[in-house]
Amino acid sequence: MAKQRIVVLGGGFAGLWSAAGASRRLDELRIGTDDVSVTLVNRDAFHSIRVRNYESNLAPTRVPLSEVLEPIGVELAVGEVRSIDLRRQCVSVADGSGEVSLPYDRLVMALGSELVRPALPGFAEYAFDVDTYGGAMRLRAHLGRLVAAATSPQGRDGWKRVLVVGAGLTGIELTAELASEWEVTLTDHSDHIGSNMGPDAQPVIAEALKALGVQTRVGVGVASFSTQGATLTTGETLAAATVVWCAGMRANPLTALFPVERDRWGRLPVDEFLRVKGIEHVFAAGDSAAAMVDPEHASVMSCQHGRPMGRFAGHNVVGDLSGAPMLPLAIDWYVTVLDLGSLGAVYTEGWERRVVAVGAAAKATKRMINGERIYPPRGGDRRAIFDAAAPVVQRPPAYRA
Repeated sequence: MAKQRIVVLGGGFAGLWSAAGASRRLDELRIGTDDVSVTLVNRDAFHSIRVRNYESNLAPTRVPLSEVLEPIGVELAVGEVRSIDLRRQCVSVADGSGEVSLPYDRLVMALGSELVRPALPGFAEYAFDVDTYGGAMRLRAHLGRLVAAATSPQGRDGWKRVLVVGAGLTGIELTAELASEWEVTLTDHSDHIGSNMGPDAQPVIAEALKALGVQTRVGVGVASFSTQGATLTTGETLAAATVVWCAGMRANPLTALFPVERDRWGRLPVDEFLRVKGIEHVFAAGDSAAAMVDPEHASVMSCQHGRPMGRFAGHNVVGDLSGAPMLPLAIDWYVTVLDLGSLGAVYTEGWERRVVAVGAAAKATKRMINGERIYPPRGGDRRAIFDAAAPVVQRPPAYRA
């Protein structure tokens, strides 16, 4: 019998745990790598703790993929995915020396999401973001240059002014992080800051931002960018030495290669086993997939859902290949813990986002999540990695009210 191949696209939360989950299931079924291989494809050699890109210290946010993959026998292919041929069942990857074709018997699409980048004048030249590690490093380098130039004869007036566009979770967390050292204005096209956080949490967020000295503007959009800041759709110019775009996410554009109806974020529809509906031999997990996690709610673009989706997709892709039983994904809880900088954090429960903890207690939970819970085991312990890849849904993180 010819060797069979499982290929996982993406080394983020869903992709890493899909690969680890698949390797774990193969080990459980006593299927060796000579019979079935697992290959993870990622644009670089790191698992990025992307949700920490708003923080000032980015050093802990990258984990070498080899630390997790080598002990469990998963191959790593570093390169950019260029195309997916569903008919021929192969993936084209640009690896720096050219383009290679990776055949697959089963595929897991876990390339995640990316920031929506509008075609606005000056956006490419003057807007920063924290969507990727590279983008966050570019912003930090820019801020460092502003600080260094502040005392020079060429130092510009208003060098501490920062405009953050987009008051979703990322925009709020970045604003709160910067506010201790910078003069920050946060804008959003909605009529509320944190409109997706619900009416219970919005007053907590508003009070924290006010205490941090943040200026807010709502009900406005941005029309253009320049070295002077941004021009709003009202015609008004907001002066800023730094503009950071945090408005809008979409699934990886390669989801368009799949002949299925995608949702408004471009995500692929999957069944309870994470199989892409209408496409044979393909699974999807994380931000590239829309899964019903309970009878009423679809998954959200977050590591909270991406990690368990990956673990179940990895388990089930082996089951689909080998004929072993598969497990349906079901998640019976939902929480949000939003970082508010030096003012602590706000912890909410449920889809309606009821506030259950604020301040230092919520901040301690946020630090535990960002610094421990969402990390893979380090140190190369094969059993610890397999245990972390088990197809289970963790319970909500603890908090003190």
